[in-house]
Amino acid sequence: QVHLVEFGGGLVQAGGSLRLSCAASGRTFSSSGMGWFRQAPGKEREFVAAITWSSGRTDYAYSVKGRFTISGDNAKNAVYLQMNSLKPEDTAVYYCAARVAWDIRPTATGLNDYAYWGQGTQVTVSS
Repeated sequence: QVHLVEFGGGLVQAGGSLRLSCAASGRTFSSSGMGWFRQAPGKEREFVAAITWSSGRTDYAYSVKGRFTISGDNAKNAVYLQMNSLKPEDTAVYYCAARVAWDIRPTATGLNDYAYWGQGTQVTVSS
């Protein structure tokens, strides 16, 4: 069983920063990439950022580009999301996710592209 666990959520004022972390544990696990998604109340879960290990390629949703940075450590199956210049509309539960190791696509931004999910961490940005 693979478990992804997120850390680092919390309450922050608009304009502030937070850093989310996610690590995998459980049975021997490898992935071709990891990503972050978020879900605000009453809304569907949406893509935020992704990283592909083989190329180092990163992708971002338009709404967070220039403010959020994804990074990670393939050997540790860990991924991070540095969030700067936070806005109230960034308020959501943030989920990390991992792709299966044999997924060789250059990137993945869809929910169905990811096989493993964390339980989520709440990020609240006050105005």
